[in-house]
Amino acid sequence: MSNLIIAGGSRLSGIIEIPGAKNAVLPVLAATLLNNGTSILENCPELDDVSTMLEILSALGCKIKRKGARIEVDASDLTSSSIPEALAKRMRSSIIILGSVLARCGEVTICYPGGCEIGMRPIDMHLRALEQMGASVDGLNHGMLRVTAAKLQGCEVLLDYPSVGATENIMLAACFAEGETLIRNAAKEPEIEDLQNFLKKIGIGVDGAGTGVIKIQGVNSVKTQVVHKIIPDRIAAGTYLSAAAATGGSLVVTGVEYDHIGSILYCLKRTGCRVKHYQGGVVTLESDGRLSALDLIRTSPYPGFPTDMQPQIVAVLSRCSGTSVVVETVFENRFRYTEQLLKLGADISVQGRTAIIRGVGRLTGAEVEARDLRGGAALIIGGLIAEGETRISGVGYIDRGYEKVEKVLSKVGAQIRRVED
Repeated sequence: MSNLIIAGGSRLSGIIEIPGAKNAVLPVLAATLLNNGTSILENCPELDDVSTMLEILSALGCKIKRKGARIEVDASDLTSSSIPEALAKRMRSSIIILGSVLARCGEVTICYPGGCEIGMRPIDMHLRALEQMGASVDGLNHGMLRVTAAKLQGCEVLLDYPSVGATENIMLAACFAEGETLIRNAAKEPEIEDLQNFLKKIGIGVDGAGTGVIKIQGVNSVKTQVVHKIIPDRIAAGTYLSAAAATGGSLVVTGVEYDHIGSILYCLKRTGCRVKHYQGGVVTLESDGRLSALDLIRTSPYPGFPTDMQPQIVAVLSRCSGTSVVVETVFENRFRYTEQLLKLGADISVQGRTAIIRGVGRLTGAEVEARDLRGGAALIIGGLIAEGETRISGVGYIDRGYEKVEKVLSKVGAQIRRVED
């Protein structure tokens, strides 16, 4: 198994080109199942979760070609509607395959998904919406689900919470439903807009992504050749900018959408960082390392501060002067990683869904374990600002969301390397 070894104390300085977004490419890959033709995706990150999704598509009968950041999916001849259990359990995002397979095949068998243990993340909203559209949901042994529908019917769906996954699944299922489907209280994340843009390219009538109401006009089938470029990863951009802020660095990130990371940059500015943005997707950040605490950060759905950036900002705040308060409103177990930051010398108290972070003069290297993706990113930031050597195990979690993270950071001055245990 891999470990990351970090010698702390180096300032990050240089340029990082941001890859395509993990949370955008996965639903678009699921959507390629709707195209009885060939879909070509560009700017795809080389991540473990992407590889897992491609294995799932192959198991369903898709022909896959992959070269660097370019993926070609030929879904013209599906041979199965059953998602292999071992693959589905690798990642939470496997559940978004549900809507597209059901729409294309009229049936799907899938287990409850796996992934990071940061909270319950139930799929009740997904299943309830599909039932409203006329699907039958049957629980099988060993946590398996079988969902069937001779023909889905368009309807109006009101989500209890603007869930990204539920919004994506309903959008995908509705593509071949009879009539119009209306999603109210839909998620507004940029990844939803990216999915809509892909669906439009293959011939689906869908509008409203980025607002709270999305309309999908169902069709009988689609067959076309399409090329689509995945949007940049706003969480990767936020992570690297946070690392530069914490280390007192000067960083340029390219290929980003400024509006997508506005809430992240707002918080980094409040700590004392100097941030500028330019045309062409360029953002610069300068930090002298003398950062100030933030009185309150509360995670919330887009365009609020993203829960996927909460661990990274807590790692930054652990070195800020003063006391900060962070409230997590999305996932109840998201603060588990703070136990590992404590080993580095951070002063963090967690009370339910609230973390109180008292800035300390220094962190000290130690052996820590990544237990989820974004918590692992927080440990990298902690290791970068700690004195001495930090060894991070559980790197498989980090690899699910960051492409060659040690190489990216090494190029901008970090003393970080990967070793095999």
